[in-house]
Amino acid sequence: MKIRSFDVYIIDLPTIRPHQLAMHTIVSQTIVVGCVTDEEGREGWSEVATIGGASYGESTPEAIKVNIDTYITPLVIGKNPIHFDKIMFEVSQLVRGNHFAKTVVEAAIIDLAARSKGVPAYELFGGQIHTSLPIAWTLASGNTEKDIEEAKALLHQKRHNIFKLKIGAGDPLKNVEHVRQIKKAVGDQARITVDVNQAWDEDTANYCIEALEDGGVSMIEQPLPIWNYEGMSRLTARFKVPIMADEAANSIQDVFQISKHRAGNCIALKPCKAGGLTQTKKVAAIAEAAGIGLYGGTMIESSLGTAICAQLYATIPEMKFGTEIFGPLLFKDTITVNHIQYENFEVIIPNGPGFGMEIDQEKLHHYARVL
Repeated sequence: MKIRSFDVYIIDLPTIRPHQLAMHTIVSQTIVVGCVTDEEGREGWSEVATIGGASYGESTPEAIKVNIDTYITPLVIGKNPIHFDKIMFEVSQLVRGNHFAKTVVEAAIIDLAARSKGVPAYELFGGQIHTSLPIAWTLASGNTEKDIEEAKALLHQKRHNIFKLKIGAGDPLKNVEHVRQIKKAVGDQARITVDVNQAWDEDTANYCIEALEDGGVSMIEQPLPIWNYEGMSRLTARFKVPIMADEAANSIQDVFQISKHRAGNCIALKPCKAGGLTQTKKVAAIAEAAGIGLYGGTMIESSLGTAICAQLYATIPEMKFGTEIFGPLLFKDTITVNHIQYENFEVIIPNGPGFGMEIDQEKLHHYARVL
C-alpha cells in the first residue's frame, strides 16, 4: 500500500451569520481540503480552516495549497501511509514551518491509514477515552438582549451551556459590560468565557479582567499579543480566573515556554497550529506535565475538520475546559454526506472508519475554487 497522489482543494463555505473576531469578520469561511489516494484507489480526506486569509496567522489558503503541491507532495508519493509519523518527520526535515499545510497532509494520510485497517482514526492515537465532549457556542450578535435570548434558547434546547463572546473589537469597557449583563442573565445555568484575540495592552487587560472576574466570567482567552509572554505571566499570577493562551500556543516549543513561565494556565489545542495530530498530542502531554488545563479549540472547521479535531480530543484524558468545535453549526451547507451530532450540551465523537466522515463529491466541487 503506497501513496499514489495528493490533491488539494480550496473551498469557500457561506455562514449562517457574521462571525466577528478582533481582526476579521467571517461571512464565508475558507477551508483547505486534502485528498490522498493510494495505489489501490483508496482515499483519505482532511481539512484545515483559515480565518481571514493572512489576518489570523501566517498561512493563507493559497499558500497552503502551493506549498503542498510544490514541496510536500513529492516527499510523500510512494510512501506507506501506515507509517504516517515517519513520513511527517521526514517532511519536517525538508520543509520548515508550514504547520497548516503539514496538518492537511498528515490528517489525510491518517484517514487513509485508519480506513485501510477498518478502524476509527482515534485507534491510531491510543484509543478513545471520551465518547462525547462539552461544546461551547459563540454569541456574536453584538446586541445584549439578542445574545441573552439566544443563550437561553440554546440552554432550553440542551445544545450549549458554555458561551464564548469575542470582545477584541470595539470599546473594551462597553464589551465588558455587555459580557457582565449576559452572565447575570444566565446565572449558574451556563459558563461564560471571552476571547480577546490579542487586542488588549496590559493596562487594558488589568482593568477589564478585574471587572470580568468580578462578574463571574470563567476564562479569558489570549488577552495580550502573542509576543508578550511576560505580560501573560503577570496576568496569570494576578487573577484567579484562568488565562488561556491560544494564538501564542503553537509548536511544542511554544507550549514548553508557556508552561515554564506560566504565561497562561490553560491552552487551546488546534492541530493546524501545532503542525498535525501527532504534534498536538505532544503539546497536550507537555501541558499535562505542567498542570496546564486543555481546551479543544477551533478554527471554524466544517464537518470534516471538526471530526478530525473531535477524534483527536477524544484520546486526551482530561479536556478541563471543554471544546468549541461548533463549526458545522455555523455553516449553511456541508461537504460531507453525514453530519456531526450535538446533544445534551456535548459533541458526539464520530466513530469511523477513518475520521468517520464521507465526502459529498458534488458539494465539494460546487464550493471549490476554480484555480
